[in-house]
This record gives sequence, C-alpha cells and structure tokens, in this order.
Amino acid sequence: MAVDTADAFTAQNIVTTPPQTLSEVARATGTTFILALFVTLSGKPCAKLVPIEAVEQLQDDGVGFAGYAAGHMGQEPKDSDLVAIPDVSSFTPIPFVKPGLAIVHCNPHVEGKPWPYAPRVILKETLKKASDLGLSVNVGAEIEYFLVHRTGDGALTTADTADVSRQPCYDARDVTRMYDHLTEVSQAMNALGWGNYANDHEDGNGQFEQNFDYADAMTTADRVITARYLLSVIAEKRGMKATFMPKPFSDRTGSGMHLHLSLWNDAGSVFPDGDDPKGLGLSRTAYAFIAGILEHACALQGVIAPTVNSYKRTGATSTSSGATWSPRYATYGGNDRTHYLRVPDKNRVELRGGDGSANPYLAAATAIAAGLDGIERELDPGTPGSGDSPSDMLPMTLLHAMDALESDPVVTGALDVAGPGVAQYFATLKREEFFAWHNTVSPWELDHYLTAF
Repeated sequence: MAVDTADAFTAQNIVTTPPQTLSEVARATGTTFILALFVTLSGKPCAKLVPIEAVEQLQDDGVGFAGYAAGHMGQEPKDSDLVAIPDVSSFTPIPFVKPGLAIVHCNPHVEGKPWPYAPRVILKETLKKASDLGLSVNVGAEIEYFLVHRTGDGALTTADTADVSRQPCYDARDVTRMYDHLTEVSQAMNALGWGNYANDHEDGNGQFEQNFDYADAMTTADRVITARYLLSVIAEKRGMKATFMPKPFSDRTGSGMHLHLSLWNDAGSVFPDGDDPKGLGLSRTAYAFIAGILEHACALQGVIAPTVNSYKRTGATSTSSGATWSPRYATYGGNDRTHYLRVPDKNRVELRGGDGSANPYLAAATAIAAGLDGIERELDPGTPGSGDSPSDMLPMTLLHAMDALESDPVVTGALDVAGPGVAQYFATLKREEFFAWHNTVSPWELDHYLTAF
C-alpha cells in the first residue's frame, strides 16, 4: 500500500558506468566472501559462499550445484550440474549483514547453455521479446511482510505483543516500537542505492512494508530477492521471523507483492496520452497492455499467486480491519485499490493480484508477456471500473488456477520461453502441492466433524 508519487514514473532510471569484471568490483568494495545466488521456480534462494581468493574462478567458470538437491529446477539426480554464471551488473555488497559479504545474482546454465527452468533466464528471454517490439519495461515492487514469533506448539504470534489495535495501518506508535528493525532495513536499502522512500505499518497487526524506487524489470526482480533475504536475516538478529506467506493469519489482511509496470521506447514512456477518451490519461498502447493482462488474469494468478495459501488471501471476504485489499475479479480502474489493475497515474499500472509467495522473475515475465499479447492483438479493456461479473472472477483455489494456466498458451508460452516443458513441470508441482494440502486433516475438520455425526 505504497504512498503514491505522481512523478515516480516520469523518467527512466538509467545509470551508466564503465564495465568492470566481477573480480574488479569485488576487490574495489573490500569484499571477502560472495554469495553466488539463484532462485528455484518456487522462489527458494540458493547460494554458495565463494571466498575472494576464488573470485576469478567464479567469474570465468561459475559455480556448480546439484540441481535436483537445490529444489524445483526441472532436474533429476542423474542430471548434469547447474552452473551458476554470475551477472556482474547485479553485484551487491551487504557488509551490514556480515563484514565483507556481497551477493551476485546468477544465471544457471547446464552443459554450457542457459537452463530454461531458471527463473532469471525466463525473465531475460521475455525482456528480449519486449525489446524486439522496441520496448523496455520498468517495474516497481511493493513487498509486504509480517514480523512474527512461532511458539513451541507451532502457533504464530505477532512479534510486537503491543500491536493489537483493530486498525493498526500507519499507526505511528506501532512503527516506533519497530524503529530499530525498520531503520536498519531502510539504511541498508539506501546504502545500496535503492532509494527507500517510505516504511510503514500495513493493515494487519504485525504487517509492514518498506518501499524502494522502481528500476528496469530485471534489477527490480533481483532486488526483491535481495530484500527478502535482508528482511529475513535482519529480523532474525532480533529474534523475529519475517514471513512473506500470503495469509499467515485467518482474520488479518494478507501480504501482497504489487507490481507497478510501465513501458518505454526511445522517445520515453509510451503510456501517457492527454487525449484519452476513457479519462485515465493513457495511450491506446497502455490500454492494450492492460487488456492483455486482464484477458490472461486467471492463468496469470497461477504464477503470481502460486501457493495453496494464496487463495485464502484473494478469496477472503472480510478481515478484522474491515478490508481485504486483495482483488477477487479481473477488473481495472483509476486510483482505486479494489481493482486487479489500478491506474494511480498516467505513467504506470499496478498489478495487485500477486502475493508474497510469488517468484518475482516469473511474476514479471508472465505479466509482461500477457500485456505484450494485448499490444500485439490491439485489445481493448473496455470501460474503466466495469466488471465484477462471474466471467471476471479470479480462480478460487490453486487447482483452479492451474487449470487456467494450462489452457492459456500465452502464459504457458511465457514460462516456456527459454525451452519447452517448464509450464507443464510447474503446473504438475503445483497440483501436487494442492493435493498434499488437500489430503492433510486440519484442525478445522476436527472441530467441525469429529462429533458431528
């Protein structure tokens, strides 16, 4: 629920620096160890800790991983190693975590070729498709999270025991009690040049958001992964857990990962148009982009809301604060947070269907692909604010979302952009996840059925 600034997307965020090798930037920043990091399809961060003495080897050859052991990467135990090749442009010193430590995001390869199941590779290929249309994509991300404790019996409690008010959103007292955590994160973001501009208490007790400037799509996706890592380890220093789980509490607002998207060409932003007859100040290209996302929204939800728990957020009908802040229908409108796509100003659109469990590379890739499909087909989203019919309703469960995903050639094509089989693999994993949950007897079932018959 970021504070909007109307000029936030009025100019591209371009930084030009002379190219340097990984060895040069690592040594120039006093780095002693590097986390060579990639994420799995499910968003798990995987890394090896590489000493500065081996930086040239990392730079030239990458570092190997057993892909099957890493997690959901489309590999079996017999397969060749994933070799993580560092992208020096993503190099990020994080001495506030450990002196001399840095992260570099990597593109996994197998037998010398980019691995099609690697989320960063998928986004990279999607951005090439946008480039072929003469477009670049800027993305801003809002990361919501809860600070919690977990008791010995597994129950979750709010880390701040005094955070109990019915409407805690923006409460100055709650923010002040978490001052040390919030300011340490803020200072870390600003030390990295991310431009942290706001830190606030969100709608649920124990829920926070810390905003940073937008950038190109790949940089923002890398920053989401880095931010989740930083939030987790900084919270752990104070005996707390930071969770990005979409709906950790039944009676509270869930945690979203909202994406702000804008398209650019050599002349600047392609979204604004002062003669817009629909009244939002947008161009036909912007409306076509919106229409593409809306048309593919049900399939898109399988990627941007990819867990069983996700649908307890988007399916929520009420919370203790009185609002869910999560869309149930694929609609769009102006500066109205009840829509799937909000248009806060003429320079961007905000996709509000995603949550804290989304893989940022896959979320950005599929959303961009859906929007580009709308542009290529010159789709029209209709009148702003219309919708909320049964045909606009988002999937009710992860299983419904996988049905939609598998029947949508644009979203499956986005997942398969670097090679075939990824979409089917992803859908199979998610169906297995759904049935693993479905086959587990819950406390709710015991409460309702144990002596009911």
